[in-house]
Amino acid sequence: MATLNETDQREALANSAQIAAAFFRGLSDANRLQIISMLLEEGEMSVGELVERLDVSQPRVSAHLACLRTCGFVSSKRPGKYVYYGITDDRVRDFLRIAQTIVKDNARRLACELVN
Repeated sequence: MATLNETDQREALANSAQIAAAFFRGLSDANRLQIISMLLEEGEMSVGELVERLDVSQPRVSAHLACLRTCGFVSSKRPGKYVYYGITDDRVRDFLRIAQTIVKDNARRLACELVN
C-alpha cells in the first residue's frame, strides 16, 4: 500500500481544512443559527413560518436554508404545496449544545469582539 508523500499530505490536509471551513460557514450567521434553533425546538417548519418568525425576507430565508442544506444541517421535503425544512442529523443538537457551552465560557471575550 502506497503512502502519501509530504506534498500529498499537505494537499490532503489543506483540502480537508477547506471542507471543514465550508461546513462551519453554515453556522457563521445569526439568522442561520436562529433557524437551526427553531427547527430543533419546534420540528419541521415551512419557509413562510420561518419568514414570519425571523422577520426576514423570503429570499433571505431561502438563501440561508440553501446554505444550511449544503452544509448538511437541514433537509427539505414537499408533501404538498409547501416545502418543509427539518434538521438532517440528530448530532446537530449535541454539536450546538457543545458550541453553546464554549460560547458561554468565552462570552466576555466574544462580547468585546462585537464592540471592536
